[in-house]
Amino acid sequence: MHVLSVSSLKGGVGKTTVTLGLASAAFSRGIRTLVVDLDPQSDVSTGLDIQIAGHLNVADVLENPKEKVVRQAITASGWTKVHAGVIDVLIGSPSAINYDGPHPTVRDVWKLEEALASVEADYDLVLIDCAPSLNALTRTAWAASDRVAVITEPGLFSVAAADRALRAIEEIRRGLSPRLQPLGIVVNRVRPQSIEHQFRIKELRDMFGPLVLSPQLPERTSLQQAQGAAKPLHVWPGESAQELAADFDQLLDRIVRAGRIPAPEAGAAPAE
Repeated sequence: MHVLSVSSLKGGVGKTTVTLGLASAAFSRGIRTLVVDLDPQSDVSTGLDIQIAGHLNVADVLENPKEKVVRQAITASGWTKVHAGVIDVLIGSPSAINYDGPHPTVRDVWKLEEALASVEADYDLVLIDCAPSLNALTRTAWAASDRVAVITEPGLFSVAAADRALRAIEEIRRGLSPRLQPLGIVVNRVRPQSIEHQFRIKELRDMFGPLVLSPQLPERTSLQQAQGAAKPLHVWPGESAQELAADFDQLLDRIVRAGRIPAPEAGAAPAE
C-alpha cells in the first residue's frame, strides 16, 4: 500500500482539487484507493459524495486508532455509482482541528500510521488531503506517508512556500520517518498565456530542477464543476475535462512508478 500526502503550506492553491483529480485518475484505472480527509475543512469528503450518517470520522481515529474505529470511519464514495471499483474515504471532520496543535507528541504523530496499518491489505494507494499548515495534522500525515506531493501555484510566494515544504519534509525524514521522500512539486492553476506564470514556473525549475513535475495543471473550470457535482473528473463531459484528466493520468503514472503500485487485475474497474 503506497501512501501519498497531498500538501501545501499555503492555502488557496487548489490542494483538495488536486487530491480529487488524482483520486479520479486512480479510480478510472481500477487502483484500490482510500482518500484520507485530514483537512478540517473536509472538502474532499464532499467532493467524493459520501454519506456521513452512522459513521465515525478522522477525529475519532486520531483519538483512538484501533482497527474497529478505523473501519467505522471509512465509507465508500458515491463515485462507485458511475462504475465499479474501490474508492473509499476516511471521513473528514471540522473536529480534526482539535488535533492540530503546534507541538504534537511522538505518540500522536504516529496515530495515522497505526490506523492505516490495520487496513493495509484493502488498498493499493492512499491519498491524504492534508491541512494547509505545518502543525500536528500535517506531521501526522507525513509520518504515515511514503511520498509527499507539494502543491503550489505560479505566484510570487510559491517558491518560498515550496522551499519551506521541502525543507520540512527533509526534517521529518531525518528526525522521524526515514522512508519519507518528496514526490515533487505540482504546479496548479497555470495560465499558459501569462508571462508572470511562465516566469514563476521557470523560477521554480531553476531552484528545484526535476522536482518540478510535469505536466503543470492548467486553470480549468471543469475540475471545479466536477467537484461541485461530486463526480469524478474522468467522466465529466467536454474536451477541457478530458485534457485535464489526461494530465492527472500522467501525474498518477509518476505516483505508480514511485510506489511500485501493481497494475490492477484485469476487469477491476472499467474507465467510462
